[in-house]
Amino acid sequence: MSTDISVVHGVPAKQTKTQVADVNTNTANAASESGAYETIKIDRRERVGLITLYRPKSLNALNVQMSREVLAALAAFDRDDDIGAIVITGNARAFAAGADIEEMAEKSYVDWQASDFFAEWDRIRSISKPIIAAVGGYALGGGCELAMACDFIIAADDAQFGQPEIKLGVLPGIGGSQRLTRAVGKSLAMDLILTGRNLRADEALAAGLVARVVPSAGLLQTALETAHTIAGYNLPAVRLAKEAVNRAFESPLSEGVLHERRLFQSAFSTEGQKEGMHAFLAKRAPVFRHR
Repeated sequence: MSTDISVVHGVPAKQTKTQVADVNTNTANAASESGAYETIKIDRRERVGLITLYRPKSLNALNVQMSREVLAALAAFDRDDDIGAIVITGNARAFAAGADIEEMAEKSYVDWQASDFFAEWDRIRSISKPIIAAVGGYALGGGCELAMACDFIIAADDAQFGQPEIKLGVLPGIGGSQRLTRAVGKSLAMDLILTGRNLRADEALAAGLVARVVPSAGLLQTALETAHTIAGYNLPAVRLAKEAVNRAFESPLSEGVLHERRLFQSAFSTEGQKEGMHAFLAKRAPVFRHR
């Protein structure tokens, strides 16, 4: 969650250097689709769907509208046969600096029980295609939780991660205590959640929270290139691989290995398996049709 971060977390008011390099884009379809959203922008880069969080005046603080628009865009890309992977990013100053405190400050326990918009974020788990979080600047509170809900994180060298909810008299509410502990271990998760301190990008990499750290100017390009690589593989196999890794977080080892074996066997029912192996034997590049 977030509040006036310039006061609580020491975020400077001035703009920082740009986080993304210019990347040529196909905007024909995305222009009409983006018109349906107010707090995000969406785009297509060949077989990659791009979601950009866009509430710049509030450092992309997550409110109900943004939450629903992100989830709607994810679901739309997941249904789109021409998309093989998804990237979520923010801007140079912040991926997302938390949840919108103005929107929740006066809520009561009864209000949360009656309508818990945080629960909607659980729907991210139903997205079958890989989701990469490209994080530059601040990913705090709900922003950190959104990044962790993605399949993996590529961070800019100026990124900072944190769960500062304790400073507001509450605790993480969108899965932060669970995903952070699984990612970095109990001791560091306790430290971050109970002190509210931030974790630098290099620390996040060493702790296993992020997959890569890259210069801020190349963040989006790196994320898109990575997503493009994934999207070029056999989509049924990619989906099965994602499911297998996610199962590792939720199952005992013996059960996870058995589930992985079943997924591996089911990959042999796809055209992509035949194409991939035949291409290897023929010493040529595979041409996957994602069936």
